[in-house]
Amino acid sequence: MNIGDAVRKRINELCEEKKITLNRLGTISGVTQSTLKNIMSGRNNATISTVKKLCDGLEITIVEFFNTEYFLNLEQEIK
Repeated sequence: MNIGDAVRKRINELCEEKKITLNRLGTISGVTQSTLKNIMSGRNNATISTVKKLCDGLEITIVEFFNTEYFLNLEQEIK
């Protein structure tokens, strides 16, 4: 799994846990719908500042966002 896949899975997981839609996540975090759509479709990777905004909207820390199995065994990004 690469970092983009892990971020997408984590966003989906957190939305399910909080019982909110991606649209709602965008609204409460101040991230535009187009940015979220591009992240979730894999067209763009999320910047760390975008992840922080999402965390703020979800009322979690950035450490909580990354504290999951998804990020433990990431593929090597440099090939």
